[in-house]
Amino acid sequence: MASTNYLFTSESVSEGHPDKVCDQISDAIVDAFFAIDPYSRVALETLATTNRVVLAGEVRGPKQIDAQKMEEIARTVVRRIGYEQEGFNWKTLDVACHVHEQSPHIAQGVDASGNKDEGAGDQGIMFGFAVNETPELMPAPIMFAHTILRRMAEARHKGEVSAFGPDAKSQVTLRYENGRPVGATSVVVSTQHTENTSQDEVRELVRPFVESTLPRGWMPPEDEFYVNPTGAFVIGGPDGDAGLTGRKIIVDTYGGAAPHGGGAFSGKDPTKVDRSAAYAARYLAKNIVAAGLADKCVIQLSYAIGISKPLSIFIDTYGTGKVEDDKLEPVLQKVMDLSPRGIREHLGLNKPIYERTAAYGHFGRTPDADGGFSWEKTDLAEAIAAELT
Repeated sequence: MASTNYLFTSESVSEGHPDKVCDQISDAIVDAFFAIDPYSRVALETLATTNRVVLAGEVRGPKQIDAQKMEEIARTVVRRIGYEQEGFNWKTLDVACHVHEQSPHIAQGVDASGNKDEGAGDQGIMFGFAVNETPELMPAPIMFAHTILRRMAEARHKGEVSAFGPDAKSQVTLRYENGRPVGATSVVVSTQHTENTSQDEVRELVRPFVESTLPRGWMPPEDEFYVNPTGAFVIGGPDGDAGLTGRKIIVDTYGGAAPHGGGAFSGKDPTKVDRSAAYAARYLAKNIVAAGLADKCVIQLSYAIGISKPLSIFIDTYGTGKVEDDKLEPVLQKVMDLSPRGIREHLGLNKPIYERTAAYGHFGRTPDADGGFSWEKTDLAEAIAAELT
């Protein structure tokens, strides 16, 4: 039997982290295609290193989103994040575009034709998770780690803390008693900063963001509050470390508190079930917990390329369910069409809503009026509960 008393750690990275720079560029390009044609196909990867960005992948969509436009988008993203340092500057970046047309062999497996419904863009397994530890029904460690960095970035953009640079990481360790978080045992924050700012000064600049994020009385002991533990952190972003799309999938999902699939999200249109089915699984798990049917729930979906229906659905409520897990599966398939087309239509995914997902987590976010983060709604909770009564 699993212990109910333990320590658990999750990490987050800021929008200026090299890998997140790449995720945001890739998703900004997805949004550009979708803003013109909601049925575009995009699978785009970005690499970033010292003053260079490389774009690669395959697309099918409006011709006006050409190499020149993609370069412009990349520069705009880097500028928004705030990179104007010598080794990574939106003005002087060398942007190389190696994006080509989507393979017709992939297209024929995905496209609907005749009596064939739209198929999945690839094989794979996807997971969704929810737990009633936070109002967002997310694991507390990853939510706190995201919030610290997001608030630091907001202060940097507003000019309230001019010493912060774009690149930062956080790590939060919580103590669990009887399966519930009760306090933080350590917090780590590493942030890029201006050259004339000392380590002690950075520590005190970071402190209020941690204190305001953690519940009252949860701050760790002073010797377990680590800020830039290696010392100076002036050179950051892709100038300090190369970045790639899709390398932060635990940060993007549940901070390691739940399983995740093998595929990343960013740079992919929603015919790729790596993205859309992971959103659907989160949506369903969250609605089960929001309905009070379980305290904790994980859902696995699996797909094959070109096949519309999921090959399997697995549900585990970790012994917290108010009904048997096997009774939930047919209910979920009744309240939501889990084909790729059904997911896209139910969640309204053919929209330019993706760049905003590419930093500070794809889950635990507030649904937007324009359809962003639609998978965070709890509008199915009542219908799921009604099917079980």
